[in-house]
Amino acid sequence: MSALFLGFYDVSKKESLKDNAVLPVLFLNTVFTSCIFIPFIIASNKGLLHSDDLFFAQDYGWEQHKYIVIKSIIVGSSWTLGYFGMKHLPITLVGPINATRPIMVLIGALLLFGERLTPCQWLGVTIAIISFFMLSHSGKKEGIDFTHNKWIAFVVLANILGAISGLYDKYLMASPADGGIGLDKMTVLSWYNIYMCGIMGIMLLVLWYPIHGKTTPFKWRWSIILISVFISAADFVYFYSLSLDGAMISIVSMIRRGSVVVSFFVGAMLFRERNLRSKAVDLALVILSMVFLFIGSKYGV
Repeated sequence: MSALFLGFYDVSKKESLKDNAVLPVLFLNTVFTSCIFIPFIIASNKGLLHSDDLFFAQDYGWEQHKYIVIKSIIVGSSWTLGYFGMKHLPITLVGPINATRPIMVLIGALLLFGERLTPCQWLGVTIAIISFFMLSHSGKKEGIDFTHNKWIAFVVLANILGAISGLYDKYLMASPADGGIGLDKMTVLSWYNIYMCGIMGIMLLVLWYPIHGKTTPFKWRWSIILISVFISAADFVYFYSLSLDGAMISIVSMIRRGSVVVSFFVGAMLFRERNLRSKAVDLALVILSMVFLFIGSKYGV
């Protein structure tokens, strides 16, 4: 479910950013997302929701909230880089690049949580690396040089920060017995969006507003609201899965990146992008790598 929602989130994001100013779109996304979650915080504080309710948000002090602020900074940085990259690159290229994120998460899980690569996982990593170089070849057909294109660098950096965020999520919600902090999933999800709204508001006022007359103008599109709806749904299901006993961030991250299938094919139909046959082969390799990663993580082979 998270993968499905995340795919439509990417498509909505691409549509909203087309010939549009990036920072206002990003800021409005955080505003609408915060509006979705604030009612749950209020209902939890007023006793309308109880601790055993699915949407209950635990009340914490600054000792816990400081960790959520750190997540907001990580995600805000990742989203800013990713939004700029999405605006200037084909979604059929960005999607498969984003799908390589589970490799980074897997390596992080290996180093931080003591997971070990199995032969299947090594095979998956190898295939994913090959697919990335093939994506580079596909990009050159559209005049996009992976080694000298700053938007490609933005997307790659966004993915690195996204992988860090994924590993940090596991740390935030894992129990103290498992080496984590044990924060409530709904609290993290709600408050990191609210803090990020403040961060993006400052960036908007400092970086964009003073020069908005000289840059790409902002255009309102209804798809901006859809960005918030789809990312909220995708993140809620994702956080819920991570909160379950025995959840492995490596497996969850891989399945979640199945969103690339939705963003690739829906995006290809909507935006009429080129070289789809070549990119489809690259995408198939990415998916194959995810299959091997999943088999290796699930069955230890």
